[in-house]
Amino acid sequence: MQKLRQNKGVSLSQLAAGAGIAKSNLSRLEQGNGNPTLDTIWRLAKQLDVPFGQLVQPLSTSVGENGVEVRLIEQGQGVPNVDAYWMSVAPSTFREAEAHATGTQETITMVSGVLEAGNVGSTRVLRPGQSVTFNADLPHIYKTQDDWATCLITIVYHKEAKE
Repeated sequence: MQKLRQNKGVSLSQLAAGAGIAKSNLSRLEQGNGNPTLDTIWRLAKQLDVPFGQLVQPLSTSVGENGVEVRLIEQGQGVPNVDAYWMSVAPSTFREAEAHATGTQETITMVSGVLEAGNVGSTRVLRPGQSVTFNADLPHIYKTQDDWATCLITIVYHKEAKE
């Protein structure tokens, strides 16, 4: 992350302020210490104008918080950039995700369980085999009922990330 930040000519203070996190926390993350939340990783990716997968790709395990666990399956290199994730959501979980970079779309395909997902105010209840695509550059939610839900997520970054 430090190399990405430096290549973009952004100071530690600027990135921390833009992502809404403490400079000391960002410093620890750049040193490989700490355990960032999913929202923190998304905010950093948005500030650095890179796909979420670029920040989690070096990790060999999944990342998660508050009942939601995400594991990068494949990070695309084409245009548009497409990343694939495996997501598990614990029973009785409600998560509102922040808006991602402009032009980002998300598709969820259910594998097991039941999941309500989509943009705030425009969600769908999904069962195994069903899919929904929505604009991830708007706030969106994931909500489970009484059982675990697992799904495949593809995130398409229509805006080419700056180098």
